[in-house]
Amino acid sequence: MTFFAPIDGLPVPPTTRIRLDLAYDGTDFTGWARQPGFRTVQGDIEDGLASIMLRYPPSPTLYVAGRTDTGVHAVGQVAHFDLTPAQADSLVRVKRGTGIRPPVTLGTAVLRRLGGILVTKPEIVLRAASVAPAGFDARFSALWRTYEYRISDLNALRDPQQRLRTTWHPGKLNLEAMDEAAATLIGLRDFAAYCKPRPGATTIRELQDFRWRRDPDGVLVATITADAFCHSMVRAVVGATVAVGEGRLGIDRLATMRMDRTRITEFKVMQAHGLTLMRVGYPEDAEMRLRAVETRNRRSLPALVGDDAE
Repeated sequence: MTFFAPIDGLPVPPTTRIRLDLAYDGTDFTGWARQPGFRTVQGDIEDGLASIMLRYPPSPTLYVAGRTDTGVHAVGQVAHFDLTPAQADSLVRVKRGTGIRPPVTLGTAVLRRLGGILVTKPEIVLRAASVAPAGFDARFSALWRTYEYRISDLNALRDPQQRLRTTWHPGKLNLEAMDEAAATLIGLRDFAAYCKPRPGATTIRELQDFRWRRDPDGVLVATITADAFCHSMVRAVVGATVAVGEGRLGIDRLATMRMDRTRITEFKVMQAHGLTLMRVGYPEDAEMRLRAVETRNRRSLPALVGDDAE
């Protein structure tokens, strides 16, 4: 339950927070966030919620763990929204004249109703819906996000059925050099050189894991995990290591980039369609609220952080 401050002296009833686990093919979406005149993942799901709650306004608003860009996919995305008591009751109560039915949980009811509407939008699949633990926030309670980036170079078998989630590279890439370069980026640091700047937003992030592998079909796959990512950071750090794999950028240059506080143009930010959000990690239920509070605090670097110490 979430309590809001009174408005005009009148108490506001508690709401019930619902967690959604979902997947989507981002090919035909202009990213996650709702934008007037464009099709987005948030827009499609919120429109579905609005149709369900037509008689019980206001329509719920979705909040997400990671706002993916245009063309980026997800198999482990997490979002949440809040239901008023009347909205929650409308989903679980038995309608008159429909006979006696076994009771269902609120999460099951949401999954059935919303999933039934989204069946006409096969690019979005709801994996699960549940009542969230106290203090849960899809974005701010998250401990980490893991993405994968897929590249098919000339050493790989190019599968046309995978073309919408795999970038095709015209040359051969050095896996070992790319993996070595990725390891140098791990740690807590300012990733301003790899982020598209946003006013008032910090670019300090903790990159927890970054590695490359080559799958049996020859496709190169980067796995990258961080507490959070700034705008276009994943595709930028992938692009930097690809430049190393091409032999155009030295690993020693990646080390000096740590000192740059503006966006670097020595490598290409990779195409969006090769990127997929795989998983989002959360703490134990009792720690959800504390984690959300900690994350909302603006991050700063310690006085000394590894190789970045002056």
